[in-house]
Amino acid sequence: MAAEALTATEYIKHHMAHLASAHQGSVVDFSIVNYDTIFFSVLMLAVMFFLLRAGAKKATSGVPGKMQCAVEMLVEMVNNQAKNIVHGDRTFVAPLALTVFCWVALMNSIDLIPVDLFPAIAGLIGLDHLRPLPTADLNGPLGMSLGVLLLLFYYGVKVKGLGGFVHELFTAPFGSHPALWPFNFLLNIIEYLAKFVSLGMRLFGNMYAGELLFFLLALLGGFALELSSIGTVSAGIGQVFAGLVWWLFHVLIVLLQAFIFMMLTLVYIGQAHSSH
Repeated sequence: MAAEALTATEYIKHHMAHLASAHQGSVVDFSIVNYDTIFFSVLMLAVMFFLLRAGAKKATSGVPGKMQCAVEMLVEMVNNQAKNIVHGDRTFVAPLALTVFCWVALMNSIDLIPVDLFPAIAGLIGLDHLRPLPTADLNGPLGMSLGVLLLLFYYGVKVKGLGGFVHELFTAPFGSHPALWPFNFLLNIIEYLAKFVSLGMRLFGNMYAGELLFFLLALLGGFALELSSIGTVSAGIGQVFAGLVWWLFHVLIVLLQAFIFMMLTLVYIGQAHSSH
């Protein structure tokens, strides 16, 4: 009954609220934990490991099945991209790229599930709010971006040595003259920060917009109930048609954003292997 009384604005606000440790009163508050983001992120990671492990266990040297073909094509695609971008030891980089692509794709795919399903289930067990899409929570994409940033520092030191890495921070790209050191250092720090922010914000922005549009399409069905019989039919048909079209298009966005995140991760790690 409370859900039926919600206005359009209240409906969207309710669905965009997280199951969190406390209400967030400011833009940045590191003391708050979004439990739903953590839960669904870990859940999708476990699903990914289960699927890949199942594909590996069923692998045979004979005629491959559909699952084996799909996994082999995916692994070959990721390995080829890693080989073309990262010129160095790819023992860890290629599996990392595969993990990133599969994990982000599975997290994004939660957005293809009807928007009212998980909040309704949460209501049955006494939870007021539940937002299941981890990549539409800025904390999720920025957390993954932070992991990529730490890998950039790791590979920068591993490939060039600590002295070479620090030397490059202060001497590239303008030159090694001492007067240029502050400018070189500032520019490199800005470059690292830009990679960190843009990598996370790109994924977050696309998934946030897609999620919001699904909310608006869901509201169209509720709006149909307030119209006349002809208006109800028209709005209902419009919701089904628009929802189906956006759902099919969003499948492409789900995979494309996972691919872009993986490719940028490889590009940044590849840059860490090279010198200016």
